[in-house]
Amino acid sequence: MPYLLLILGFVVLIFGADYLVKGASSIAKKLKVSDLIIGLTVVSFGTSAPELAVNIMASSGGSPGMAIGNVVGSNLFNLLVIVGLAAMIKPISLQRSLVKIEIPYAILAAFVLIAVAGDEFLGEGSGMISRTDGIVLLLFFAIFLYYIFLSAKNGQIKEEDAPKEERVYPIFLSVLFVAGGLTALIFGGDLIVDNATQLARGWGMSETVIGLTIVAAGTSLPELATSLMAAYKGNSDIAIGNVVGSNIFNIFLILGISSSITPLPFDAENMTDVIFSALATILVLILAFRGKGTRIDKVEGGVLFVIYIGYVAWLLSA
Repeated sequence: MPYLLLILGFVVLIFGADYLVKGASSIAKKLKVSDLIIGLTVVSFGTSAPELAVNIMASSGGSPGMAIGNVVGSNLFNLLVIVGLAAMIKPISLQRSLVKIEIPYAILAAFVLIAVAGDEFLGEGSGMISRTDGIVLLLFFAIFLYYIFLSAKNGQIKEEDAPKEERVYPIFLSVLFVAGGLTALIFGGDLIVDNATQLARGWGMSETVIGLTIVAAGTSLPELATSLMAAYKGNSDIAIGNVVGSNIFNIFLILGISSSITPLPFDAENMTDVIFSALATILVLILAFRGKGTRIDKVEGGVLFVIYIGYVAWLLSA
């Protein structure tokens, strides 16, 4: 039963995020908000909504390891699996804004997480992402949003570079979508945390490992579907844009909100996963500049995917 309920949780979570984005985008369009701003905020947030729902449930329900593992694992899945598979479908050409703004900021996000999570290791051997750390993360997120809006205003980010939600619905239906989407996110997140915790205990694994693997992969399904479809249609640049933006949202917004609700204990052994996530972000940037132009080809995509398989094998064996 926990397996079925876990799968049901992921299904409900993904549908909830989808309808939340549909409703919120429709309301924003009726308020005359530009498609570019909607794409950079509402639609981008929608792909991180599953992680947010799971993290709020995990942090408030006494499963901090799963909350941290979910964010770090999702970022690794995004970079190594989604970018890897998208590049294997069609080589990815990186936009200027991605190379100059988003990827460097994603690297910064990874190192800020190392700083806030590891600030107590030297004295006590364990760390804590405190409420103060959560506020710091949210401030970094606010700076990122400001910089994105400034770049959009100056023409560095163009409308075709942002994800879109095209349809406009009647206001009553839009509000219903938002309310239903939020309800589904809460219900699905609760199902995932409860049943993933049961499975972790049954398998003799820590909640962090379950968060790094099964929960992370499940909450990253919206990014996976969006990015692979974009790559299939020849818009692989949008695919990597979705992933990098999601990683920034995950650390600064989601961990910021989660730790502001409840401080998150952070074990020293989990620092390896956080450092690996930072190195994976740097690797994507290095691969993009390795050949001619700024692109990630099929072979490099395969390398990223194989690295993820090796990481999961090491994680499970350890």
